[in-house]
Amino acid sequence: MAILIFAVLFLLSFSSPSEGGGSVAVNYGRIANDLPQPAQVVELLKAQGINKVKLFDTDSTVLTALANSGISVVVALPNELLSSAAASDGSFSEKWVQTNIAQYHPSTQIEAIAVGNEVFVDPNNTTQFLVPAMNNVYQSLVKHNLSSIKISSPVALSALNSSYPPSAGVFKPELIETVMKPMLEFLRKTSSYLMVNVYPFFAYSANSDDISLDYALFKPVNANVVDPGNGLSYSNLFEAQLDAVYAAMSNIQYNDVPVVVTETGWPSKGDENEIGASADNAAAYNGNLIKRVLTGGGTPLRPNESLSVYIFALFNENQKTGPTSERNYGLFYPNKEQVYNIPLTMEALRAAGSTPINGSKVQVTSPPTASGEVTTTAAEGQTWCVANGEAGTEKLQAGLDYACGQGGADCRPIQEGATCYNPNTLEAHASYAFNSYYQKNTRGTGTCNFGGAAHVVTQTPSTYTISPPNFLHILKSEIN
Repeated sequence: MAILIFAVLFLLSFSSPSEGGGSVAVNYGRIANDLPQPAQVVELLKAQGINKVKLFDTDSTVLTALANSGISVVVALPNELLSSAAASDGSFSEKWVQTNIAQYHPSTQIEAIAVGNEVFVDPNNTTQFLVPAMNNVYQSLVKHNLSSIKISSPVALSALNSSYPPSAGVFKPELIETVMKPMLEFLRKTSSYLMVNVYPFFAYSANSDDISLDYALFKPVNANVVDPGNGLSYSNLFEAQLDAVYAAMSNIQYNDVPVVVTETGWPSKGDENEIGASADNAAAYNGNLIKRVLTGGGTPLRPNESLSVYIFALFNENQKTGPTSERNYGLFYPNKEQVYNIPLTMEALRAAGSTPINGSKVQVTSPPTASGEVTTTAAEGQTWCVANGEAGTEKLQAGLDYACGQGGADCRPIQEGATCYNPNTLEAHASYAFNSYYQKNTRGTGTCNFGGAAHVVTQTPSTYTISPPNFLHILKSEIN
């Protein structure tokens, strides 16, 4: 049998979604003193295939660097400018649009303007200025023939008075008439969308005794969470949180306004009390989220509305205040090295298979050594299905017969004379067949049991009873 080398290289890049899929973008924050120059950042974005970014201001150096890059941009009018932008004469917003938007667009492809950010929790009480500012900025865009640029404002989940179950989602009473209805009416009339910041990390970290980590990280759960209000089933916290927003919008008759998730992410490091903050969990959350978005489909409440998300954030930002997590949301370190490796292109997702992403290590398998041993660096969370030697001959044979028969496993390589026939033992053959069935069924829950004759392992099968040729076949079937 020829020596096979399988290397799955997960290049960090944001590709165009497949047909029916959503879109993935990234937030480019700059509260740091060690980041690359904007021109270098643009080159990094282009090299990684990232074609959409969201900024938190309208910095001229950044907007100039993004010109003619093919990268579309969401810019922001900061909270501290809201009161000025809301002035009735509109003079401030007119000047702001001229200086910060018209001067750069269309060379810099400005797609939308975020007027303020999480205004409802702004300690300076700027909520009253939000909708007037949005209207003034929009009118200024119209004057400059730039009305194709969308206007919105990112809303935090704290705007909800209730979010569980999702069907009970409602906005806080004091926000409904004063700002939510006027803002949603503005978005409807201008064909824009509501910007929402969704962070399952916060909910999990504060309620880890009640919320499953797997549920927060898009990993398979023993049983989906069923909303008692409408019977819809949820396999992850992100969709449940987003549907709570949809329910709140529907409750005030604005269920026709689209939603874009303008921030979501998971920190790779945190303080001792920030439960769940780790590089492995960050890789799992962002990797599984991106896979979920790119492979299409909406939420249980809006199944036909594709998801659009902006990952927070491009870089770790060392000058952000607050807990350690605030400085560790980046996909990249300031030196442009990846914080962790996750498959983000459709090609990488296909290579990785449909199993949830559980960690951050890249899998690289090397050929057998002279002694016949196979070495591998396995991706954290990688799993295989092997025979349970203590199950007894009867159970092993019954499981093998099922896998190779009705189960549809590819058992040709373990037939007499084939490449994986040796070692000719029931346990080795069963392990091969069980794993073939398990990988064929995308490592789904319950697909590695066979009446107790099999179990899932996280170490490479060579650690068990499978010979090197069997192991190579298993890797090949898994990757394909």
